[in-house]
Amino acid sequence: MEALRLVLLYVHLIGFALLLGGSIAQYASGRLRINAAMLWGSVIGLLTGLGLAAPLRDGDEPAPAKLVTKLVLALLIFVMVFFSRKRESVNRGHFLAIIGLTLVNAAVAVFWR
Repeated sequence: MEALRLVLLYVHLIGFALLLGGSIAQYASGRLRINAAMLWGSVIGLLTGLGLAAPLRDGDEPAPAKLVTKLVLALLIFVMVFFSRKRESVNRGHFLAIIGLTLVNAAVAVFWR
């Protein structure tokens, strides 16, 4: 089971990199729109996060409050990305909120023990 957890964690980190990297690249280009990397990163992050939340460890489970917080953040990010993906341009505040929520989600994962 540990090997499965590590594979899920690896793919989860790839999803995070796609989401954050895609959004930073779009922001740096000056054209604020949702790109394929952001969409796939949010989907991968959400699905692998659900897999990582499954009780696969021997008594070393994360706190339920942490899991719910991360799920809510991941759902917010996914909804913000998915429903804006076909727009020619996205509002600056909306785009920065996607980046901010992505960073907050990572901070919750790292600092909440």
